[in-house]
Amino acid sequence: MKITQITFTRFVAALAIVISHFNKDVFLYKIPYLSEVFLRANVGVSYFFILSGFIMIVAYHKKEKIGYGDYYRNRFARIYPLYVVGLLLLWFTREEKFLFTDILLYLLGLQSWIPGKAMVLNFPGWSISVEFLFYLLFPFLYNYLYSKKNKSIWVITILIWIVTQIFSNLYMKSGFYKGPHTESHDFITYFPLLHINEFLIGNLAGLFFIKNHKQKDFDFSISLIFIGILLCLIFVTLYFHNGLMGVLFIPLILLISRNNGLLTKVFSLKPLEYLGEISYAIYITHIPVLYILRQLVWKKYIFDIDVLFGIYMVALLLSSALFYKLIESPAREFLRKFEKAS
Repeated sequence: MKITQITFTRFVAALAIVISHFNKDVFLYKIPYLSEVFLRANVGVSYFFILSGFIMIVAYHKKEKIGYGDYYRNRFARIYPLYVVGLLLLWFTREEKFLFTDILLYLLGLQSWIPGKAMVLNFPGWSISVEFLFYLLFPFLYNYLYSKKNKSIWVITILIWIVTQIFSNLYMKSGFYKGPHTESHDFITYFPLLHINEFLIGNLAGLFFIKNHKQKDFDFSISLIFIGILLCLIFVTLYFHNGLMGVLFIPLILLISRNNGLLTKVFSLKPLEYLGEISYAIYITHIPVLYILRQLVWKKYIFDIDVLFGIYMVALLLSSALFYKLIESPAREFLRKFEKAS
């Protein structure tokens, strides 16, 4: 089951994160209120985690049991090649040598487990490190709980989500939190076990969708939820990064997936669907591409910051499309041929 209209939303989340990592002098940060959205746009990673859990259920719900070998090969081919490309691109922009331990942590996907190391090398890779945990666990969760319709996972997931939100918000206001760029910040922001609730609630959303996927026109409801998300990012001071926004993200995902209104027709347009398809390449390479442009353009030519932003966005979209065509798609095709041959 492919939900075409949800694909474009991945691009929206990725774009928000990209803008949040760009120079804060760009014109978007001079627009009242909108600047607050981009300053907290890293919550887009939370959307990715929840959507990942949702898509896993939708993709595998017809199977009685997931084969571990095929599943892990599939996930490896989908994620890992571009994950390594992001590191290689960064290699050409760094004057100092990479530490062997940092390279090893990155390649093994373990950096997010160690406070102080989560942001080593190509730092968007921290979220892929968390995704590795999700992918490791999902076949077990599916084979022993979801496929057997075990109701206990609903209670367990809700409890994990509640405990995580209480802990995260109390921790941020306690003496244990020492502020940005500290190990305490790395722990509360990047530690994988604090994000497991997001993947699990995404799984539950997927289970709900499979049983209730009749389509209706939800354009108005979707618009209200989107406005609600923007208002929360602007005015609410709670800590959203560890799944609290699931309260709005899950209804948004469900309604978009079940929608047959105008928004679905727009989101399903081939150019927009394609942007969603290359969103992973956009996300995992946007920092190396930014550093490369700094060396090739910014140090040699003087441009207005907004012009540089335009150049960056064009370069990022083109390079991501190239990576998708030359690396991501061939990796998937190779896997298909491998599975047929075996």
